[in-house]
Amino acid sequence: MTSVDAADPDDVLTRPAALPDAVLRYADHEDGVVDVHLPAGPGPQSLVVLLHGGFWKQAFDRRHNRPMARALVEAGCVVAAPEYRRVGGAGGWPATGDDVAAAVAALPDLLAGLGVTTTTTTVGGHSAGGHLALWLAGLGTLPVDRVVALAPVADLEVAARERLGDGATQALLGGTPSEAPEAYAAADPMQRLAHADPATELVVLHGVADTVVPVGLSRGLAARFPRVDLREQDCGHFELIDPHSAVWPAVREALTGAGRG
Repeated sequence: MTSVDAADPDDVLTRPAALPDAVLRYADHEDGVVDVHLPAGPGPQSLVVLLHGGFWKQAFDRRHNRPMARALVEAGCVVAAPEYRRVGGAGGWPATGDDVAAAVAALPDLLAGLGVTTTTTTVGGHSAGGHLALWLAGLGTLPVDRVVALAPVADLEVAARERLGDGATQALLGGTPSEAPEAYAAADPMQRLAHADPATELVVLHGVADTVVPVGLSRGLAARFPRVDLREQDCGHFELIDPHSAVWPAVREALTGAGRG
């Protein structure tokens, strides 16, 4: 265990921030909306799609990503933060994954309706959102330039075995790996990333002091898929989505592609 000062999750998840510049609809159901945050100045700018975490549970929604979204807007990015159906509401697999894929696919036309054009597309996600970002990469069908997973639930079989999030993986997929093998095969990045587009950059940031989603899940993913760029950070779980944290510059660099040749 490192000596980092862990961020207070209550503070990070409830911190106020500016409202989005637009809320657009990508599907007819209640959660089929996406917040759009726009930078000042002429475009086109890069697009960052932020998928929120919360172990896929209804109690957590996209609003806790707003401070992070505004920080990325200040860095010159267009930010889109989709909502998706979650466990305890209308979610569960495959609805939760279907929503994420539908939202990302709809974004070019939705943004065009605002007169917004973008250049590269990065999909970022934290915790359960990191799982969804990696799963999306594994589809290999959507035009995504970079995926940045922050403390992702990268191995669903391990997550189920260790009952992370009080059995959140079992709740999402309808049982254990032996009870719902088809759902695990469809949803688990450890199986799906083999299908990722070779041109999509895959970056994972994970805190070595993370007690919510242990860093071992990301280490296992990087060992299985050497193309994954694992960047371990001296932090816990929530610092990765806190623009006031010491590791935020590393997160911002990964999401914006700053420093790349």
